[in-house]
Amino acid sequence: MARTVSIGHQDFETIRKNNYFYIDKTHFIQEWWKKGDSVTLITRPRRFGKTLTMSMVEQFFSVNYMGRGDLFEGLDIWQEEEYRDLQGTYPVISLSFAKVKETTFPNTRKMICEIITKLYNRYDFLLDSGKLNEKEKELYQKVSAEMEDYIAVDSLNCLSDYLKRYFGKRVIILLDEYDTPMQEAYVNGFWEELTGFIRSLFNATFKTNPYLERAIMTGITRVSKESIFSDLNNLKVVTTTSEEYADCFGFTEEEVFRALDEFGLPERKEEVKGWYDGFRFGKVKEIYNPWSIINFLDTGKVGPYWANTSSNSLVGKLIREGEAEVKAQMERLLRGESFYTVLDEQIVFNQLGQEEGSIWSLLLASGYLKAESAEFHTEYRRMEYELRLTNLEVQVMFEQMIEGWFHSLRPVKNAFLQALLHDDLEEMNDYMSEIAEELFSSFDTGKNPSGKTHPERFYHGFVLGLMVELRGRYEITSNGESGFGRYDIMIEPKDKMQDAFVIEFKVANTRRGESLGEAVEAALKQIEEKRYEANLIAKGFAKGQIKKYGFAFRGKEVLIGAAKGNLGKR
Repeated sequence: MARTVSIGHQDFETIRKNNYFYIDKTHFIQEWWKKGDSVTLITRPRRFGKTLTMSMVEQFFSVNYMGRGDLFEGLDIWQEEEYRDLQGTYPVISLSFAKVKETTFPNTRKMICEIITKLYNRYDFLLDSGKLNEKEKELYQKVSAEMEDYIAVDSLNCLSDYLKRYFGKRVIILLDEYDTPMQEAYVNGFWEELTGFIRSLFNATFKTNPYLERAIMTGITRVSKESIFSDLNNLKVVTTTSEEYADCFGFTEEEVFRALDEFGLPERKEEVKGWYDGFRFGKVKEIYNPWSIINFLDTGKVGPYWANTSSNSLVGKLIREGEAEVKAQMERLLRGESFYTVLDEQIVFNQLGQEEGSIWSLLLASGYLKAESAEFHTEYRRMEYELRLTNLEVQVMFEQMIEGWFHSLRPVKNAFLQALLHDDLEEMNDYMSEIAEELFSSFDTGKNPSGKTHPERFYHGFVLGLMVELRGRYEITSNGESGFGRYDIMIEPKDKMQDAFVIEFKVANTRRGESLGEAVEAALKQIEEKRYEANLIAKGFAKGQIKKYGFAFRGKEVLIGAAKGNLGKR
């Protein structure tokens, strides 16, 4: 009989006591302990079992769970007698920053201090243990949400000291979702304030802490060493491309298929694979995200479970406001293609809006992209990655995100597309003027605005919208080679009986006094001279089926003109 699927439980004891569906990942404990690293930072996408793993580690080692071997009976770790002897033998400090999502530095600092205060409250017995002197007791009682910086940054170091004295063993420290406040600080503009505080806290906790046995930190991203880890030379970093612990987070294909058999769903294996396979950690391919698999086992229905579990606002903002090349790469990804880029897996948050590679680093760490390959590039002396969308679930998420950008404009955009498909130039101009006014503002609000509009950002954003709206019926490409050059946009129908479209964009040169009309004529002339229709003709489209348009911009003003060969309303 299949076990009960319970959604949302991240406490190891709760899952084990109730025999809820669980895939054994206790071999992580053995692998981690054998490595002997002082401080291990493990980055994995959200909903990949990081919190459950930390709960498992805590309940294995913590003296608070002494004699609770029943939680591990029948699991991999309990097969090793030497590890049975370790169960329940260490003082463990366990905390999480997952809920630290405040929008100001004072509130963020206060919430972190409150988390530490609650930890101290759990160990109030130390005050009467005879292990602390009067000054230490006085300092202990000053720990609060409003404590001064000098107390806050040293608080976990001091607690480690007190617990070592009481239990006679150095402590294990577990910090889950360490980077959540970092992302909020970037989005809300208090990055520098927070990193100064966190850097001091981490240094005292993980570096200059003689009472520390070992530590694990988990998060989604690897925040740059210069930001908060500058003093931690004892840090072992494990990213999605590292080989360590590759199958300890997420479900392998063998584990997923075994679960489908248990729940009587063996015929759904290929469908599930198409939706949820694709994550890669180290050299282990075919990793599935646990959240989607558990939800599928519960409902028997496929859907974007993982992609919809939290806000994707930061990702959406970076793509929407990114340079033209960022949007162009997204077009390729949405077409199922891959691309190569040089990047650093460290996330430098204050460069996210400026460095294209930082965006791809964030998307890779967050699980939206997978690395088909990762090799050291000798010319750039950095790692070069081949990136692709992870799976169908991620593609659906991005399509929904793009649809959201155009939500308020959807009736206008649909009207524009109808006018385009019917070659109604007058209505195309009317609707495009309305679209341009809105989208220039939306797609040209980067971190360092120049004060000028950027048609490249606009039209690549516009192409993304077309790709989503016309998916299934048309192939949309931009900046592709055809004839003697590169066209701006090509819209190719999958039904060869329908019309195809070539669009060229031009910016009116106001310094030379060029009018919008003259810029339109220049765009149409370029289409003809460069023979951009060549690819379409080679695929069997008749010349009369290929509609050619020139779009001219001056600021947010736009004028569309049609080639003389176009038929329809003029």
